[in-house]
Amino acid sequence: MARVHWRAPLRGRIGGESMPPLAADRARSMSDAALPLSGSPEADILSALGARSIVLVGMMGVGKSTIGRRMAARLKLPFVDADTEIEAAAGMTIPEIFERHGEPHFRDGEARVIARLLDGGPIVLATGGGAFMREETRARIAAKAVSIWLKADHDVIMRRVRRRADRPLLQTADPEGTVTRLLTEREPVYRHADLTIASRDVPHDKIVEECIETLHAHLCGVPPADLASAVR
Repeated sequence: MARVHWRAPLRGRIGGESMPPLAADRARSMSDAALPLSGSPEADILSALGARSIVLVGMMGVGKSTIGRRMAARLKLPFVDADTEIEAAAGMTIPEIFERHGEPHFRDGEARVIARLLDGGPIVLATGGGAFMREETRARIAAKAVSIWLKADHDVIMRRVRRRADRPLLQTADPEGTVTRLLTEREPVYRHADLTIASRDVPHDKIVEECIETLHAHLCGVPPADLASAVR
């Protein structure tokens, strides 16, 4: 069986267009847009992060890409979707990789792509639902990033993933049963993330604000006003 050629070095892609390496991309974004106001939570977070990235983990459908883009805009950092970068590196879609080469080969390539992305930080990175299950990837994230688990209930996930037909792991006779099984397997591992935010049916900006407040508290020791609904 032919193997995927995972192209390297990886270059960032946003909106399908080739971008400079991520470190240069961050420098450009910082020069082209005003930095967060001095003394603001966003500025404090950037200062405390240093060269580290912010990595969003969790099940499919919890909003990692949507929340990640809005967080990146708040923090004036590049946003990168790991799945998009995997497809660019492999030259095919994720469903095609699963179909032609199988999940183990996909996971190997996913780990390599995420490693390259983290080496080019700081960024806000949305990962696929299974990426954090790999011990090597968890260790790399712990060393080079602050991780946030976007946690959602089974019913919330099912309502969201039904809208899309491009989820390879849900191409089964019982998608709901598959989600239940994946939650059972993955939630104990997701709990190793640095922070946890409840993803639920509220405006996206509310989740983003909770992420910013929680990051600020975690990195800078500033108690947030009220995170009772956000951290569980």
